[in-house]
Amino acid sequence: MELLFVYGTLKKGFYNHFYLEKSKYLGRAKTLNKYALYLKGFIPFVTKSPKVCQIKGELYLVDDKTLSEVDLLEGHPDEYFREKVPIVKEDGEVVEAWMYFYPQTKEPGILISTGEYTHKLLKH
Repeated sequence: MELLFVYGTLKKGFYNHFYLEKSKYLGRAKTLNKYALYLKGFIPFVTKSPKVCQIKGELYLVDDKTLSEVDLLEGHPDEYFREKVPIVKEDGEVVEAWMYFYPQTKEPGILISTGEYTHKLLKH
């Protein structure tokens, strides 16, 4: 079992959440470190720089099969890459969890300065 931090379309109420429906939801969480959250079209993604703010999302306990399925969705390691980073749970505990990053691009998209993706137009 692995910890997975999600910040976009895999969150509850969003159109890719069905990938995590059988996983254990551990609550809302945020990154310990600052990153940049962008939106391009309807797709959110995080880059390691610039360091804008903590990214807000949800923490899940997932099995290897689920992690592999999410890897396919995210195009890991070719489109997005996943890396373990420190995540702050709601109770303040810091844990290491997998998180997906997008490689830095010249025109990344619209910066979401709050660090929280809330767009639900494509919900199933």
